[in-house]
Amino acid sequence: MRESETIEYKKSLAELSEGLISIAAMLNKHGSGELWFGIKNDGSLAGMDVSETTLRKVSQAIAAHIEPKIYPEVSHVTRDGKSCIRVTFSGSQAPYFSHGRAYMRVADEDRQMSAKELEAIILRKNRTAQNWDSEPIRATAFQPATAKLKAFIRKAGLTWTNAQSALENLGLCVDGHYRNAAQVFFAKKPGVALRCAVFASTTSATLLDQHDFSGDLLTLIEEAEKYVLKNIRIGMRLDGLVRVDVPEINREALREAIINAFCHRDYRDPDEVRIAVYPDRVEVRNPGVLMEGLSLKTLKTGKVSRRRNPLIADLLRRIHFVEAWGRGIPLILANAPDVRFSQVAGIFIAEFPRPESGLESDGQVTPEVTPEVTPEVTQEVRRLVAVCRTAHSRKELQEMLGLRDNDHMRVAYILPALASGLIEMTLPDKPNSRLQKYRLTPKGRAFLSSADSK
Repeated sequence: MRESETIEYKKSLAELSEGLISIAAMLNKHGSGELWFGIKNDGSLAGMDVSETTLRKVSQAIAAHIEPKIYPEVSHVTRDGKSCIRVTFSGSQAPYFSHGRAYMRVADEDRQMSAKELEAIILRKNRTAQNWDSEPIRATAFQPATAKLKAFIRKAGLTWTNAQSALENLGLCVDGHYRNAAQVFFAKKPGVALRCAVFASTTSATLLDQHDFSGDLLTLIEEAEKYVLKNIRIGMRLDGLVRVDVPEINREALREAIINAFCHRDYRDPDEVRIAVYPDRVEVRNPGVLMEGLSLKTLKTGKVSRRRNPLIADLLRRIHFVEAWGRGIPLILANAPDVRFSQVAGIFIAEFPRPESGLESDGQVTPEVTPEVTPEVTQEVRRLVAVCRTAHSRKELQEMLGLRDNDHMRVAYILPALASGLIEMTLPDKPNSRLQKYRLTPKGRAFLSSADSK
């Protein structure tokens, strides 16, 4: 055997002090390890005299110089006729210190930790010790929205008595202290945010639409799903004589990704869950990378699940939004096998590719295809272009077209016309401005001229 990140060799007890440093370093990196005396660092046996006194000396040195305390196994081992001392140890209270300093194991070396590395371990330890959703609410006094709480109790199949008893039975009030999970589910002002946007191209350079939502966690899950479905194509199939809508992205997989984003996000991060709709994909983004011990590779195996917010997850399980066994990722992969997961700058992203739509990467209608046969230039877009001869507000255009439904106007008329490059915003940097108007682009004027000449 050779030295590694979890095994260290020392020739004799003359190196006992260095051995203690190795113990602290391995504990900080892996939480366990082995230290041997009587073996050279190349793995060859040196042997040593081992007695009860030498074993006690090692044990006492560890007790005196390793903090927090650990309780190792110190034993006499004979290998190829030569005596050695083996110290096996483990601990879960990192950071560990040897002689008042913290070290980290890197390959077979022990390096003193920087202040930043030490801070990261302490923060991770504190976060693990108590999850955010189980911490007491520290903001203004908590006021439950009774109607929300009653609806949840009914959906969970529980018996309603009163608000206080319900919160206590759900584990949201302990010893008179309300938990953060109660805030995001049942507060009158939950303070949870969601940001949704539609972009004209495969980058975020041109924003077509943006909508910010605030509310409780369950409401935002529904709003996120509705926003995506409003801004992607919906096909249909016949189930007997019944028409069934079929979104271009599997609805069950999309919903599971949205639920996961709110369930597993890092609520200590002030950023919000975000939904981004591009011509070629839909992204569901949440602050907080995978928890320690998980990787993108192990995530896809579906064999391991860790919960950053177990109390929130339990509440969602009670109303059948999630399962106790954490089958969210396998369910997404089963229904949308082309989904891609990534982590960028502390953000976890679930990316759903959209089917080919005839749009180029810049969101424009393919030039070689004439307007008459381009599927994106729908009858609705033609009507909009026909009345948009000068700049008009959305309300003005809607009145000119005789439409009453604002959402239908935006989804069926405005967004497709913008994506096709036939109209543009007069205030592109402020898509939701009350002063926003829409006007024909040069391409739109050419299209209109061609239509008028027929």
